[in-house]
Amino acid sequence: MSESDIKPRWQPLGRIERRIVGVLIEKAKTTPDQYPLSLNGLVNGCNQKTNRSPQMSLAESQVEDALERLRESGAVGEVQGSGRVPKYRHYMKDWLGVDGVELAVMAELLLRGDQSIGDLRGRANRMTSNEIKDVAALRPVLANLFAKKLIVALTPAGRGQIVTHALYRDEEMDKLRQQYGTSGDMSLGAGGDDDDSDEAEHAAPVRTAPPHSAPAHAPIAASAARDSGDTAGLRQEVDELRQEVARLRKEVEDLWSSLR
Repeated sequence: MSESDIKPRWQPLGRIERRIVGVLIEKAKTTPDQYPLSLNGLVNGCNQKTNRSPQMSLAESQVEDALERLRESGAVGEVQGSGRVPKYRHYMKDWLGVDGVELAVMAELLLRGDQSIGDLRGRANRMTSNEIKDVAALRPVLANLFAKKLIVALTPAGRGQIVTHALYRDEEMDKLRQQYGTSGDMSLGAGGDDDDSDEAEHAAPVRTAPPHSAPAHAPIAASAARDSGDTAGLRQEVDELRQEVARLRKEVEDLWSSLR
């Protein structure tokens, strides 16, 4: 049997399962002295108010049920803690087939969902030893995850491109694509002139000023070039506005969800 015939271990997860594995990865990387986590610690991590989207208010019984499903799938295991208190650890590195930096990126996507590449860079870097110091360092990591079908792009390649993980169930992914006005697979930006940076992420588009002098014999060509440049600039602004509207809509839905 060739490697291409081997079915990957990972599978789509429900929202509670995604939150649990995201928390376990995060705590293992950021507070290793408190890991593995007890059930109480895991519930607190799932309901944490920072670095989470959407906010959740899960009961112990909900987390216990989700843990059982994760244990059955091989993503999580139970270990005996001090005082015979059961604790929980993840096996996501093997389950997803990723390395440590890729795992940090996946954890951030599982904890927050869809986000721009620039935002993802800053957030995921807290779980590494500054191995994602800029977006250029993140690009090959995203390319590997994209090749493994673990992440998807929700908006066209370019500045402010939105990505998310691929562990949503089909109906959730369809709804997410609709929010961004996309119906099929998008390509992942390869970087270059349209590369993101944390500072440039929110910067306004910069238009190149026309030359100070143009050939006197080509006024029509110069006018056409300006019109073409203006059209391209407007098209970019419209794309960015659509992405911003989609982000704001999701924030409102998450806020409404947390209040119910």
